[in-house]
Amino acid sequence: MPAPSPRIRSADAARDAVAIAAIYAPNVTASAISFEETPPTAAEMSERIVRTTARYPWLVADTGEGTDLLGYVYAVQHQERASYRWAVNVTVYIAADQRRRGVGRALYASLFALLRLAGFHQACGGITQPNAGSVGLHESLGFRLVGIYPRIGYKFGQWHDVGWWQLELQPADSAAASPPAEPLFDQEILRAHPGYLAALNAGLPFFK
Repeated sequence: MPAPSPRIRSADAARDAVAIAAIYAPNVTASAISFEETPPTAAEMSERIVRTTARYPWLVADTGEGTDLLGYVYAVQHQERASYRWAVNVTVYIAADQRRRGVGRALYASLFALLRLAGFHQACGGITQPNAGSVGLHESLGFRLVGIYPRIGYKFGQWHDVGWWQLELQPADSAAASPPAEPLFDQEILRAHPGYLAALNAGLPFFK
């Protein structure tokens, strides 16, 4: 039988928290990619998944057998003030042995398709500098640099800059004079949308 193809699906807290925590931990302990200083436990990660997926997509890529995770991606609230509700922050993490195989691009493509379907207008990504690989991925997907926070985080004995990149999810003229449609925060309703499956699978062609 042919080997199963990678797939993208919604994260499940009970099923995926251990693997997600394992993928994330080295970014905390061995780099300044994350400004956390202590890796979250699987239980803490489970709580984050549940909290996030109540309002925003959190996706994982797996081997197609539902076992090993290749990476994950999610969106969260950009800012608390009401007028920011059409904007999200996005983050992607890839398993160390799965980099340069199109996993990040695939996950982002599916996430952006779902965010567009839900009516969000802007995706923002913060990247600790320097990080040429992450900058290259984001800019290849259409993100543009909008600013640098100099010396904003202190970790491993030094200050770090964070750059912010932004992606237009909807056509710019769609946010003209008339108020934009309210974004859809209920993920259960989003999953029932007739366009959901196509959006979820939008990233599949990017796997290498």
